[in-house]
Amino acid sequence: MEELRSLKVINELGMHAHAAGQIVELAYKYRAKLFLRKDSREVDGLSILSILSLACPKGSEIKARIVGVDAKEFMDDLERLFKSKFGETEQGKYQPRKKIMKMKGFPVSPGITIGKAHHLDRSKTTIFYRKLINKKEIDKEINRFRQAVDMAKEQIQTFKSNITEQVKGYAFVLDTHSMILDDSLLFDSTIQRIKKEKVNAGWALKKSVNNIHHLFKKVEDEYIGRRMDDVDSVSERVLRNLTGVEPDSLAGIKKEVIIVAHSLSPCDIVEINVSHVMGILTDVGGRTSHMAIMSEALEIPVVVGLESATEIIVDGDLLIVDGNTGDIIINPGPDTIASYEEKRKRYNKYKSAVDRVRHLPAETSDGHKITIKANIEFLGETKSAIENGAEGIGLYRTEYLYMIKKDFPDEQTLIDDYSQIAKMVAPNPVTIRTLDIASDKMMTSDSEIGASKEDNPALGLRSIRFCLSERNVFKTQLRAILRASVYGNFRLMFPMISGLGQFLEAKRVLKSVMRSLDREGIEYNREIPIGILIEIPSATSIADILARHADFFSIGTNDLIQYALAIDRDNEHVAHLYEPFHPAVLRMIHQVVEAGNNEGIDVSLCGEIAGDPLAILILLSLGLEEFSMNIGSIPLIKKMIRMLPLQEVRDQFKGILQLPTSEKVESFVLKKAQSLLPDIFKEGVFRYRAVGIG
Repeated sequence: MEELRSLKVINELGMHAHAAGQIVELAYKYRAKLFLRKDSREVDGLSILSILSLACPKGSEIKARIVGVDAKEFMDDLERLFKSKFGETEQGKYQPRKKIMKMKGFPVSPGITIGKAHHLDRSKTTIFYRKLINKKEIDKEINRFRQAVDMAKEQIQTFKSNITEQVKGYAFVLDTHSMILDDSLLFDSTIQRIKKEKVNAGWALKKSVNNIHHLFKKVEDEYIGRRMDDVDSVSERVLRNLTGVEPDSLAGIKKEVIIVAHSLSPCDIVEINVSHVMGILTDVGGRTSHMAIMSEALEIPVVVGLESATEIIVDGDLLIVDGNTGDIIINPGPDTIASYEEKRKRYNKYKSAVDRVRHLPAETSDGHKITIKANIEFLGETKSAIENGAEGIGLYRTEYLYMIKKDFPDEQTLIDDYSQIAKMVAPNPVTIRTLDIASDKMMTSDSEIGASKEDNPALGLRSIRFCLSERNVFKTQLRAILRASVYGNFRLMFPMISGLGQFLEAKRVLKSVMRSLDREGIEYNREIPIGILIEIPSATSIADILARHADFFSIGTNDLIQYALAIDRDNEHVAHLYEPFHPAVLRMIHQVVEAGNNEGIDVSLCGEIAGDPLAILILLSLGLEEFSMNIGSIPLIKKMIRMLPLQEVRDQFKGILQLPTSEKVESFVLKKAQSLLPDIFKEGVFRYRAVGIG
């Protein structure tokens, strides 16, 4: 349907920013497209800057053309807006109709969007306790639970069969959800609770999930801890099936909106039509949740952790979502809309420029080759890493297969996973980190946490300490890594090494595994490089000693910063003290680089600061030339490196280790960055901090 109408500007101030903003705001309400013409120029009615460019003073005639389902209704409202003089008073002042509010969350997918809020009900299912009277009721409740689980599996399979091309690489996430439904910690435990405690299925499931929460609560590695989101997602699906509650569907959305929900699951992301969903806001969630990882592949702005977005934002509110900073503006004024329209244009321009270089080498303007790799957690992320220009995998976290089931994975399961990633990345290298897990994984047969529970697992039996304590688990993984090494270019790295004796002991275990493979006549790469993940201050102090026995170093700044500053960055009370630019941290990094250079071994950095546009300048100045980072950071960092003269950076940053505070370091670096890369840093388009950096 198409509507054509002539409209006259009758307000004193003409088509100023306030008026243009109201037109844009109105345009977001309807399933129709608006075009405005003055003389020979026609512009998009969704762009405030384009409307302003028509330069329409009082008395101007404008031709409005609206195409779409709601064309007639839209045109009538537009005409009323013109006749109301855009809300101007006699004094020519604009009176806002709604209170402007701001919120801030954690940005997990970059970009800027402006649109209408659409609430999606993802509230938790309410479960009531019910005591079962006899065996007949118990059997009936067990059958109800089994049927709800089977229904959940069918639903997940349907989602998987309809998965879009953009998130196809994450189909394994849905497979994982099916596996969780079969896991004894969830399935068997719930049935046992129904039998022993004589309670209804929903209550029993809730207790089983609470037990798994207790298990995951003390997992220090955030990437593993966030997998509890998957357990919550599948259990909620089962609970809805038990109660017969049908969730709102994303597939039914037919107009452009910004989703506002308490939480979203990977199945929700699979349903999203990016033609209609312009952005996502959630109350809860983290940057490493599967929802966050998958939503970034859709290339729409996503902000999580807003806590009360579903309470504050009303359905239909106009929103500005800045996925670069985490800023949310509710019912912005026209001037703010105009500002963000301009910011969005600048962001899209820079993003296009960045995307064009993602597959080019990361070579500085004065000819120095820098290597950029990706940190990944799942096999399914490999394709995305390669597409974003990664020249290998600098950190493959191997914990996921250990966390999704009660029992440890067998050797063949690990080989299947490791050999696939080796083939996909070859001939580029994959640095595979051995198991970085805490002793809380060890449980008794009744699914409760065993006696090995620790009060402070971050300083307890975890990572290489756990592996050296549980030799059979360690050897199974080492056998799988070695056997998979024939399929590609593997490097093996031991985490949380605190001293030489520990590293040598880990190497002795590896040698014993190699001898067993030799006896069995099984092929493997006998020259596989063996390295150390430097993430404990004691390791930085003896880096010169460790370098004589290692083939390479990788600096893991995520843990190094926390251990060096005694700061838990996920603790809201002290997170502001997590300072990547702390002089002590910079000196530790420099010490490790020097030790590696003196012994002629490769030194790389795989912490999140590698993807920080400001930090990368410091790291380059400290002598690092190899980095591994979150996938989404790769294109921008490559773009920056290709614009930088490396020698000039090192010359200008010579005094950085003498600066006394992190504030002075940041001020110094920002000033240099604005001088070296004005196109990026003066415009303020990209965040100066990668996601999760303080």
